[in-house]
This record gives sequence, structure tokens and C-alpha cells, in this order.
Amino acid sequence: MNLIGLLVIVAFLVFLSGLRIAREYERAVVFRLGRYTGLRGPGIFWLIPLGVENEVRVDLRVVTAPIEQQETITRDSVTVKVNAVLWYRVSDPQKAVLTVENFRAAVQQVALTSLRNVIGQHDLDEVLKSRDQINALLRRNVTENIAPWGVAVELLEMKDVEIPQDMQRVMAMEAEAMREKRARIIKAEAELEASKKLAEAAQLMVGNPAALELRRMQMVSEVGAENNSTTVIMMPSEFVHIAGSLSRFLEGKGTGEPHA
Repeated sequence: MNLIGLLVIVAFLVFLSGLRIAREYERAVVFRLGRYTGLRGPGIFWLIPLGVENEVRVDLRVVTAPIEQQETITRDSVTVKVNAVLWYRVSDPQKAVLTVENFRAAVQQVALTSLRNVIGQHDLDEVLKSRDQINALLRRNVTENIAPWGVAVELLEMKDVEIPQDMQRVMAMEAEAMREKRARIIKAEAELEASKKLAEAAQLMVGNPAALELRRMQMVSEVGAENNSTTVIMMPSEFVHIAGSLSRFLEGKGTGEPHA
């Protein structure tokens, strides 16, 4: 009876040794005597103990993998330093374990080589201005290479692009020249618009000499107010005669005497 009880206890302990628990985000790739038998989990499951069956745990959560800074040369022969960040997850645990020795290291190396290759296919201006297109190309290249391993890319973004100091000074000079160019174009357009308005005003004044004289007097008044100087001008006799008649009329009206 003691022997039977001992055997029961041993069998129970052996049974307990085969129990496993996988979390919700984990899957167990199970091998029986070295051969793949299937996936287990999440939750509790049992493996044949004593080394008959064993497991390899795979995490299905998204992994954030920073891509170390790479020094590479753009298509227009400018040396830049670029780093990026890759987000990926295991979509097929069986392939991730059976088709590649270390899928994490493999994904990291694919991302590094893809980053260098893509940067080398673009000019510096494209790298700085067209990041969305380059990021999309990077994601496509990495996805095509790691898809057979049961790994899916969630996101891949360039984090920073570092260019030499000499190139930064040249780019600053180029930007300043472009701003100066735009300022000159805007000034020229303003002068063109002003000349058109002046031409229209001249056409209106040609048919009305009095308006022209009034405009000239207004300009003289403005010059005198600004410079605090005395200005001598010549006026047509007709204009003087009209002004004198108007003055005498106003004086006669004020005294109540008739004006001849």
C-alpha cells in the first residue's frame, strides 16, 4: 500500500511538472522529441514531462527597436548620420521560431541595411524634405524581407538626420539667398502694381487740368510739412485769376456789399 501511494505521489508530481501557463500575449511553440507539434496558449496547458516535450515562448506584443545611428552617403555624395525607430510584432510564432535563428537580431539587421540603402538612393534635399516618402519606402523594404519570418512591421520612422557643419552653413546661405530673391520679386511686383495705378491716375488727370494743379499743390504742401522749408512755385495765370475772383466774391459776401 505504501508503494502504491508512493507511485501515486510520484505520478502526481510528474503530472504537475508538465503544467505550463502562458499569458494572454504569449504563445508556446511546442516540440516533441525535437519535432514541431503545434502552438499552445494562452492559459494553462500540459506538456509531456521528462524532456519528451519542450516549448519556446514567443511574445506577440509590439516591440520598439531603436536603430542605431548610421553614417551613410546620399546620392549627391553628402555624408549624413541617420537613426530611426522600428515597431514590429510577431504575426506567426511558428515561422518566427522555425525559419530564423534569432528573429529579433535578424529584424534589426534588415532595418539597418534597408536604412543605409534607401538613404543612398536619395539626394540630401529629398532626405530632409520628403521624409514621409522615405519612411514609406523603408517600411515596404523591411516588410518584404521579414514577412517570411512571421514578423510584421507596425511602423518605421526616421528619428534624426545629422549633416556636417559645413553643409549646414551652405544650406543657411542658400536659404538666405532664396528669401532675398522672394523679397525682390515681391518688391518688383509692388512697383509694377503701383506703376499701373499711377498710369490710371495720369489718364484721369489729363482731361482735368484743375485736378492736376490741386494734386501738385497737395504734394508741395506735403513736402513743406515734412522738411519745414519755403517752396516757391509757378502757377498758371488762369488758376490765379480764378482764385482771385473767388476771394473777392467771398469778401463781398462777408461785408454785404454787391460785387461787380
